[in-house]
Order: sequence, then structure tokens, then C-alpha cells
Amino acid sequence: MKLAFSTLGVPGLPVPEVLTLATTHGYHGVELRAHPEEPVHPGLTPAQRAETAALFRSAGIEVLGVAGYARVAAPGEDAPVLAEIRDLLQLAHDLGAPFVRVLPGADPDRPREESDAIAARRLGTAAEDASALGVRILLETHDSHRTGADAIRILGPVGHRQVGALWDVMHTWLGGEQPSETYAALAPHLGYVQVKDIASAEDTTPLPLGTGVLPLTECVDVLSRQGWDGWLCWEYEKRWYEGAAPLPDLLGAGREHLARLLGEAA
Repeated sequence: MKLAFSTLGVPGLPVPEVLTLATTHGYHGVELRAHPEEPVHPGLTPAQRAETAALFRSAGIEVLGVAGYARVAAPGEDAPVLAEIRDLLQLAHDLGAPFVRVLPGADPDRPREESDAIAARRLGTAAEDASALGVRILLETHDSHRTGADAIRILGPVGHRQVGALWDVMHTWLGGEQPSETYAALAPHLGYVQVKDIASAEDTTPLPLGTGVLPLTECVDVLSRQGWDGWLCWEYEKRWYEGAAPLPDLLGAGREHLARLLGEAA
């Protein structure tokens, strides 16, 4: 498996400095948070995109994915959501990234079946753009659809190879799902896996990997036993928790912890 980290852990850090962290600590790739407050977002010009892609190539680091915020199950018209996804797909294509992350974001007061159908319809439509650009759209296990069982209610009806799943280990755990259950649900659709650690269900402040309660060992064991050979991406949510320890100080130990888990699983 390859290892990456998300720029959510180093909010606003310029790309050259992100790449220095990745190369210094032995990561293979970086997940880019695509938000206007970040250096990389859909508002970049063609020249800026080309420059960013060139920086990654020169450093020998892959752009794992573009983490967007399109909410595919949210109420409202389809057009704005589809336009947002298309912008993310184009950005990923221009950067050479294989994946775009989207979120569910269903209205809890709306019938579940209705939200599922909205999301499946939008993803099915966006899949054609994804196919044309050679990028996969990944629905993250998150918010209204935090388990694999939730996500598959959307992904199953879509049934398109360019639409898959991003397994966020924290959300599936918070949803009461065991890693073996999540993998069984998402295996045909799995793009990559986001790992992290937290103190408890009540305190989701990010912690160094291996110091919290999330079932990282079980997750890696399941993936390894099944012969899955994709990406593990450390999503350290520093952006939302200002009091959390700085990620750069933790990257080395975090990579060692993941490598140890992989070695033990092997």
C-alpha cells in the first residue's frame, strides 16, 4: 500500500512546503484539500495548474486526490452540484490526480430513499464527465452516509466504474460498523482509505496515529488479508481543531506507525 497525507492537516501551507514534508518523511502522495482558502482550488488558472503539477512531478510525489466539498445528496437543483463536481474533475485531470472526493450531505429531515435517489442521479450524470477526463469520483463515508452500508445505497444504483467510495475510518467507526463489514460493503467500489485517530466518540480532536481509539490495526488487517493494494491517506483535521498538535511534527512517527501496521499485517 502507498501512504499519503491530506493538506487538511497543514491548512494554507504553500505547495513547495507540503512537498518538502512529503519527501522528508517518506510519503508517496498528498491529498489536496480543494477550497478557496487553500493554495490549490478550482479557481486556479491553467498556468497555475501546470506549475503545481510540475512541482509534484519534480518532487516525485503523487497527487492522490482532490478533496472537494460538493454534497451530492443535498436538497436543491442538480445543476449547481454537477457544475461543482465538473470543476473538481477538471482540476484533478489538470493535476494528474486519479480521484475527486465528494460528500453526501443529505437533509436529515428528508426521506432517506429520496436523498439516496438524488445522490445516485447526480453521480450517474457526473460519471460521464469523470469518464471523459479519466478521473474517479469517490463518495466519502461521512455525515448523513457515514457507514459502508449507507454509502452502498447510493453507489449500488449508480453502477459506474468511475464512481466509487472513499472509506473514512473514523466515520464508519462512529456509525458502529466493523472494518470487516465496511470492507465487505465497499470492496467493489473502494478508491482509497482515510486513516486518522481520535480520543473518543465524544472528543474527535485529531491525535497522533496509534494513540487513540480508532481500529487502525483491524482496518489494515482486513485490507491486507483481502490483498487490497491501494492508498492509505492520513487525514489529520487540524483545520477544524486549532488546539491540535501541528501535523509536521507528527508525520515521521505517523508514517512509521502505518509502516509497522503494514509489516505486521503482511
